[in-house]
This record gives sequence, C-alpha cells and structure tokens, in this order.
Amino acid sequence: MNYMDGTEVKDGLYYTKDHEYARVQGDIVVVGITDHAQNSLHEITFVEISEVDTVVKAGEECGLVESMKASSDIFSPVSGKIVEVNTELEDAPEIVNEDCYGKGWMFKIKPSNLKADLAKLMKADAYRTFIASE
Repeated sequence: MNYMDGTEVKDGLYYTKDHEYARVQGDIVVVGITDHAQNSLHEITFVEISEVDTVVKAGEECGLVESMKASSDIFSPVSGKIVEVNTELEDAPEIVNEDCYGKGWMFKIKPSNLKADLAKLMKADAYRTFIASE
C-alpha cells in the first residue's frame, strides 16, 4: 500500500523507528531498510553489513548505508545471529533503491527471542502513522 507521498509500506512486515523492516520467513527474519528510508537517502552508493555469524541484539548497529546525500547506520530489528548477507549489494547498492522490499534486502537473521522482539516493533499501520508524523 502506498502512502500519501508515494512511499510504500507493506502490510505483514514489522518496522523500526530507524526505518528498518523485518519479514518473518519461517525461522528466519529478512531485514532491510524501508521505502521511506531509501527515498530519504536517494541514490544509495554503498552498503556494508556485519559478517555472517555475527550475533546482534535488537536495536544494535550492524551495518551502514551511504548515499550521495547522507550516511545512515543500520540497526537490527531483532536479536539473533546473522546467517546470510546480501552480497549483491556490494557491487550494486542501487538495488536497495530499486526494490528495497525484494532484491534489496540486506541480511537474514536467525532470531533468538523473536516473539518478544516483534512485540516491540511497529506493524504497517503504526509505521504509516509514524512516518506521517516525522
């Protein structure tokens, strides 16, 4: 569903106040930055994510996104171990601008406390309200 400024907010995902999303797929959580975040950054030129097997806590910095306009830290929305990193983004960071909810995902995490972590995140309607108030 598109928001009034054209920003896409997908139902069924969980969102952070730092504009990351979490998509639960079985026992793995796929993480990326939201359409709102990639629109704010404009042309993304560099993406760096912590390495596979890195253990992170919810809210902990685990990467960086840079654009011609700004640089922004990436925070993990859930606690757990990073099990996969989207290596395509190393050579083609613009994929995040083109398809942030699809091919532009950043990393996958095996969560350690999923239910409690998800309870602290926003669902789509709450995230829409949040970005409208910024």
